[in-house]
Amino acid sequence: MKIQWTLIFALIFALLTAIFAVLNVNTVPVNYIFGDADVPLVLVIISSSLLGGLIVGLFGIIRQYRLQKKIQHLEAQLQKEAKTNATVPEILAASTKNLENHPQNSEQER
Repeated sequence: MKIQWTLIFALIFALLTAIFAVLNVNTVPVNYIFGDADVPLVLVIISSSLLGGLIVGLFGIIRQYRLQKKIQHLEAQLQKEAKTNATVPEILAASTKNLENHPQNSEQER
């Protein structure tokens, strides 16, 4: 449901941006580092919106990649701990058996 709401809000934002861009058709001077040019304001608005969306999407992909790596690391750690914990009862059983068979324990019980 969250994805559907996000998609709806994104479409509404895109529609509002397109309407705003179409209403502003004048040319504006844009200063670049290497020069300047007169560009229609429609292109400036739409390209700025697209560039912002790409940057946000890139950060989202990076965040998702980091979370996947963390999940993999934690799953490996969990499996390692599960193997360690699986041997604990066996060690306790062997230790208990050794204590029962130890000669000092049989003399102390008498």
